[in-house]
Order: sequence, then C-alpha cells, then structure tokens
Amino acid sequence: MSVNRPEGRGRFKPAKRSLGQNFLKDANIARKIVDALGIQPGDNVLEIGPGRGALTRHILDRQPGRFMVLEKDDELAAVLSEQYPSIEIVQGDALAFPWNSLAPEDGWKIVGNLPYNIASPLMWDIVSQSRFACAVFMVQLEVGQRLRAPSGGRDYGALSVWVQSHALVDLLFKVPPQVFHPQPKVTSAVMRFILRPNTFEAKASKALAETLHMCFQQRRKQLSTILKSKGIGGIVDLLAGIGVEPSQRPETLAPEQFLELSNRLQNQFGS
Repeated sequence: MSVNRPEGRGRFKPAKRSLGQNFLKDANIARKIVDALGIQPGDNVLEIGPGRGALTRHILDRQPGRFMVLEKDDELAAVLSEQYPSIEIVQGDALAFPWNSLAPEDGWKIVGNLPYNIASPLMWDIVSQSRFACAVFMVQLEVGQRLRAPSGGRDYGALSVWVQSHALVDLLFKVPPQVFHPQPKVTSAVMRFILRPNTFEAKASKALAETLHMCFQQRRKQLSTILKSKGIGGIVDLLAGIGVEPSQRPETLAPEQFLELSNRLQNQFGS
C-alpha cells in the first residue's frame, strides 16, 4: 500500500487499482510507522512503495544516510524525484529486487505499506534473502495475524513458519480503513521484524521451503500419511526424533520442529 503526502495531493493522478494503491492520509499514523523503525542519523533506509511520500518526508526528517525507495509506478516516481532530489529512486517491482544485495554490515532498515496482493511473497523473500537491521511493514490484518500465529491454530501455516524461522515478529498496532483513500475493505496492521541471528545455507533454506510446501498442501492429513505419500521411509523413527507423533497434523508443529524435520529429510535424501 502506498502513502499520501496531503499537501501534494493535487499533483498526483488517481490511485491505480491494478497496483493495489490505497493512499494513507493520516500524518500521525505515518509518523508512528517511521518511529517504529528507530531511525538514527546516518542509518541506511529502504522504503518500498513510497507512493505520494508521507513516510518519505518523515524518514528524511530523521536524517538517514543512504535513502533508497522502490516505486513501481513511473508517474509517482517522477513526482517524488522532483520533490525529493536527495533520495535514490529505483523504479521496478519489489518482487524482482535483489534483496541479497543489501550488505549486512550496512544495517539497512526497511519500511513500507505493502500492496495486499504482493505482501506475503514479498515478506517471504525479504526475511530469507536479506540481512536487514529492522523492518516495519503495514499489511492486511489477516496477513499480520498469520505472520505471528502460534502453532495449533487455523491462522498458522507455511508463511507463519517461514517468517518466524527467520525473524522475530510483532504486531505493533492496527490501522482502520477510514484513514486511506480510496478506502480498502479491510483493517490493516503494522508489523515489525527483527532477524534472528541464525542464517540459512542455500540447501537448508530450500529443504525448509520444500518441507513446508509438502506439509501444508495437505494440512488436514496426518504427518505419517503425508510423508508416506512422498515415499519417505522410517516415518515413526523420523518423527520420534523431533518429538512428534505420526498422527499429528502439520499445524501442530512448532517452527523449530519444522526446521529439524527439514534437516532430517535433507540428510535422508542427500539433497
């Protein structure tokens, strides 16, 4: 989701539904989002979907070092470039951005009001491909609840496990639809992410992703049935090694158990 700079409203064209644009018009909420990022003078900041620039100007007030913004809409990018000549504007789809190009030692802080239609795959990529210092995103409340959901409930799924395996997740506050133009039909949530110190090698990351895909595609079935359907042997011993009963279903496993399961499956198949 993009944001709106109220005093510049007349210079911008209407929101584009095709890009999922709903512009935030509440300056206090914009300030709260930027405050949550904890920017200190000289920090490197990357903003996703600056839109009409309300977050942008609050970020600039905090005197960042390098300030990069990703904007897919070329018309919005042109206006932002004119209004804020000091920022580095990268035009293009955030889903195609090379997140692993952000050097860990640069301590990047990432922020954005994410379009609902790309929020889940984008956060999947960001938490696993980059080593940021902190990230704050506004997403649909339903997505936010899935991101921090504990095991055992219906909100808990592959996205929950993946993100929680890579980062600590907090829901900071909710945002009503009335503060956007045009108004979305749902409530939003502002989420903060702090990466865990552990890093994943490429093979381990691939193994976890494949394990989650395999299990949550058939989340209503027992784990023994799911594993047997994939030709996996020694199921009872395999699951006992991570403290899991064959009759359990995927949503009952904690993220740490999925990590161990994926490691054991990786070792079994040597992939």
